[in-house]
This record gives sequence, structure tokens and C-alpha cells, in this order.
Amino acid sequence: MSISQLSRKNVQALTPYQSARRLGGNGDVWLNANEYPTSPDFNLSERIFNRYPEPQPEAVIKGYAAYADVKPENVIVTRGGDESIELLIKGFCEPEDKVLYCPPTYGMYAVSAETLGIATKTVPLTADFQLDLPEIEKNLAGVKVIFVCSPNNPTGNVLNQADLIRLLDITAGSAIVVVDEAYIEFSPETSMIKQLGNYPHLAIIRTLSKAFALAGLRCGFTLANPELIGVLQKVIAPYPLPVPVSDIAAQALQPQGVAQMKMRVAEVLENRAWLIGELKQIPSVVDIFTTEANYVLVKFQDGEKVFNALWEKGIILRDQHKAFGLQNCIRISIGTRAELEKTVAALKLA
Repeated sequence: MSISQLSRKNVQALTPYQSARRLGGNGDVWLNANEYPTSPDFNLSERIFNRYPEPQPEAVIKGYAAYADVKPENVIVTRGGDESIELLIKGFCEPEDKVLYCPPTYGMYAVSAETLGIATKTVPLTADFQLDLPEIEKNLAGVKVIFVCSPNNPTGNVLNQADLIRLLDITAGSAIVVVDEAYIEFSPETSMIKQLGNYPHLAIIRTLSKAFALAGLRCGFTLANPELIGVLQKVIAPYPLPVPVSDIAAQALQPQGVAQMKMRVAEVLENRAWLIGELKQIPSVVDIFTTEANYVLVKFQDGEKVFNALWEKGIILRDQHKAFGLQNCIRISIGTRAELEKTVAALKLA
């Protein structure tokens, strides 16, 4: 008997999430993971490494609460937004419960549920990538946690706030609604943060990986009412953030760090607009989808051919061809202007 046969049956059948790094590639232009293209510079101020860190570092919690305009008791810090996803399923799903999500969307909702042995339901987004509320309402039986993403990855669009509020209304008392706002800094006016006081079953996922340019830090947050936060406190690891992580995160959340983040966002939006303008002139482009994030989803006449042609030139994009409803689509992260110029030049020849 092999060791793998001793693993849980659901794990044996599991296909792991295909992260950008897992997919590999050799190149000098990496536009496949929605990262900020350059790294900020921080120096550690805390150098005591022989003691365990704070379970929930006070400076990080207070810093993010101030930034998000909520109270510290509305915040729990996690190892990236991915741990938030897992904690919400751990905290609220019994073995017989189900998780619902709306493809095309972020793949970790399904992977986390399947890893934990929780069944999933899917209600695809509409043709314009919005929630199909009538179908969701028909499929709520047994559902304990619902994941939606706005701006949505990989499509880039924001979900209608009226639909999100309606979703909260129809799930009150029966399910947790999780709004993943990993990309919210690129569309801050669309956040659901102001609804926390109205809906005790609302949880919002945030991260420092995108606009804060700290993907390597693995620092995320869940924002919710204190009772929901209390449930997550029961299932989180005792020391989720290493001392260097909390040190840098606290610095990034100071006023100067937030100001620098907003400058990065402005740069990304400028480069995004430039890229979209250039893409409109490329004959092989079939459609450029509306985006409010730091990436653009593009449909090509032959997406796989284009993806492979750029891969061979060391320009690594994200192939979405196998995602639900996204045949021949490629997601392009917004890099530096030089990276985007190189990408556009290659696309014109692909």
C-alpha cells in the first residue's frame, strides 16, 4: 500500500489549486499573479525572535482597523486571505453542510472546501458576470457559507451592491456571506464595509498582497462583527503571523504606508488604461472585459496559441481557457510600463 492511499479519500481525489508559482515558467515578465510589479522597502524594527509572537498583533489590528474605518474588535489578521477562506469554512460548516460559490471566480473557495471535506454548490455568474440571485435562492438548501468576490477574480468587474444586499437579506439567519475584497483598493467606493453594522452574517476578506505590494508577506484580514470574529478566533492557529510579518505589516499600515499604497494604485490605474487602449488595436483581441482591479481579462481568437507564444518569449500571463465560461481568455496583470510595452509588442506578433 502506498502512503497516498492512507490519506483521506477526499484528499486523494483533490486537484490542488494551480497557483501562479506552482504553474512555473521561465521569463522576465511575470504578469500572471496580480502582484504589484516592484517591491516596497522596509527595515525590521522588531528583532526579538526567541519569543512567540502575539496571537493577534495589536499594532497590526489597530492599524488595519484605522485604515478600514472599523473598530479593532471587527478585525482578525490571518496568513493571507487564503487562511480567512479556510477559517470561515472550519468555523461554520458541519460535515453535512455545503459551500456555495459563483464561477468563474477565485479557485481557492472550492479547493478549501474540498480539502476540509465540505461539499460545494455552484451557481454560475450571469453573462455579464453578476450574481444570478434567482438561481442562488433556489440552491440555498444546506448551504452554510457563500463566497463572492468583488472585484471578481479573474473577470475584474465589481458585483452590484444591490445584489449583494439582497443576498444578505435572503441568507439572514441561515448562512455566512463572505465578500472577498482582495482588490478593493482599486475600487474603494464599492466596498461592503458600511454594511457590517447591518448584517451580523457578513464577513469581508482583505489582504496586503495586492495594492500594498506585499504578496510575499502573506498577511490578510477578515472584517466582521465581533461575534463572528469570536468564532474565527476559536479555530485560528495560536500564532498565525511571524514577528517579521507583523512588524512590516504594522509599518505598511501607518499613514505614510497608506499614502504610498494610494500612489501605487494611481500608477496601476494609469498603466491599466494605457494597456486597454493598446489592446483595442490588436486584431486578435475579441473582447476586453470591464475591470476595476489590477488586471485585465482579454478574450482572443485563439487564447491558447497567444498564451503559449508569449510563454515561449518569457512573458508569463494567466491562461483562463479552462475556467468556466472563459474559453480563449487570458488574464494580464498590470506590470510596469516597460513590461506592458514588451507584452503588447509580443501580442501584436502572436
